[in-house]
Amino acid sequence: MNENRIRQVLDIEKKAQENYEAALNEAQKLPALAEQEAQEIINKARREAQEEARQIVARAKAAGEVDRILVEAEEKNRQLEALAMSNFDRAVNYILDRVTGRE
Repeated sequence: MNENRIRQVLDIEKKAQENYEAALNEAQKLPALAEQEAQEIINKARREAQEEARQIVARAKAAGEVDRILVEAEEKNRQLEALAMSNFDRAVNYILDRVTGRE
């Protein structure tokens, strides 16, 4: 019976040693695993930030293009308005000349 107890104790110690070594092995892997996961999180955040920055730049360029087009359209509108006014004055003078018989 004494021998049986010794075997049981030795088996328990062996299992405890195996559990300890497995836990130690797992603990040694954790830092590398944590670093790998952290690197993946950093890479994902970097990709998302780059995509967001690309979208912001695209929107800013589009807004700049719209502003440029508006400025050009306003300038062309002013030119057409000035031309129309000069033609209007000429048209009025032409009609007056026709009505008064000067032409």
